Amino acid sequence: MSFLVQHQYSIVGFLGMLLAISLSNLLAVHRLGGHRFEKRRGQSDLQAAKLPRVSVLVPTRNEERNITPCVRSLLAQDYADFEVIVLDDSEDRTPDILQSLAGDERLRVMAGEPLPAGWLGKNWACHQLAQAATGEILLFTDADTRHHPSMLRDAVTALLAERFDFLSAIPRQELYTWAERLVIPVLPWSLHTFFPIALARRLRLRTLATAAGQFMLFRKKAYAVIGGHKGVRGSVVDDVSLAQQVVKAGLPWSLVDGKARISVRMYRTFKEVWDGLSKNLFAVFGCNLPLFCFIWTWLFWVTWEPPLVLVLRAARALSIPAETVIPAALATGLSLLLWLISNLRFRIPLIQAVLHPVTMLLMLFIAARSVAWYALGRGTWKGRPIRPADNSDTTEITLQMKC
Repeated sequence: MSFLVQHQYSIVGFLGMLLAISLSNLLAVHRLGGHRFEKRRGQSDLQAAKLPRVSVLVPTRNEERNITPCVRSLLAQDYADFEVIVLDDSEDRTPDILQSLAGDERLRVMAGEPLPAGWLGKNWACHQLAQAATGEILLFTDADTRHHPSMLRDAVTALLAERFDFLSAIPRQELYTWAERLVIPVLPWSLHTFFPIALARRLRLRTLATAAGQFMLFRKKAYAVIGGHKGVRGSVVDDVSLAQQVVKAGLPWSLVDGKARISVRMYRTFKEVWDGLSKNLFAVFGCNLPLFCFIWTWLFWVTWEPPLVLVLRAARALSIPAETVIPAALATGLSLLLWLISNLRFRIPLIQAVLHPVTMLLMLFIAARSVAWYALGRGTWKGRPIRPADNSDTTEITLQMKC
């Protein structure tokens, strides 16, 4: 058997493992507002008035196009006792818009304090919000989200009924431009395909702990136990870092499918997509350069090599052995199937699944740019550096970069 044939079968094996994870998550990642949680909600409806007070916390910076629908959807919640606190640190029209929404007594708007050394802006905002919160339950959500009226009731009921200390939900991505459609689906796909949630919860493995930063629900006591955002003050990926702290503390947690209750439109233009993912991508891997390069090179190779082998074999352009056709076809089909599962589950246009090789090509460029941002220290987001000014609490990484 030639090396090329063996390599195709190795790709099939790898994709088969990912398929097993994806299928397991169809069962393990329950749907917020679905049958399982609706049953829990039905059991608690008689005690709805006794559900604990919730503080919904929204860090906001330059969100003039998003803040109105976000806040209105939060104030429309079918929940007896909650407050919405928005910390505004904007340089656009966001403060004026928030002022126009200030008629509801459940809404409180705070002005952000100056950013201390060693902190990133969002983490500092979340820390201030948590200190101002009066609820037993804390919900951190982003200003670009929209919420179903039953979101809060369903999420709190799930948290309490399942005895979780931390619950995160994968939102539905609103995708309109081709920049969004081609790139953003990699986010739910990666969560659903690479993180076996049931196994991560059972084995309490920090490396498999993950969360979606647009929706993070904590018991306030658990948030204090893990040190809150102060413990991850320099982390660009605060959601993943907080999830890892939860696992480290031995607290029960879960990740759920929130598409029926939460939606988000993260970016609109290609530049926003390009910058937004460049900000986070290298940091997700702990700024480990060898690991980062290996993973993205391998994913690109796994995506492109099998269909390319089939095309070259059909065109008789190279001496491709006939034995490669079966494993290459299997690998191509498995890769497509993985994207179809994710896209069907999270209501993403199916055309993206067919075009997923283009997605991976774009992600390879974004990955390279993410490394460059950190290596050169030039990356910014909303007018601020993506690394804190004093990052002495973090660990040196390869090439003497810090993250």
